[in-house]
Amino acid sequence: MEQLLGYASSYGFPMAVSVYLLVRMERRLEILAASINDLAKIIAERL
Repeated sequence: MEQLLGYASSYGFPMAVSVYLLVRMERRLEILAASINDLAKIIAERL
């Protein structure tokens, strides 16, 4: 149990930062995907 708590104190902050960044990146990737889909529709309309 003490070893588990040691791991949590050693790796807890980097894991929290990683999760935070992944959540933020997911949102931006969703926005980017929507923009790409909109662009594809616009290009298809002009052809």
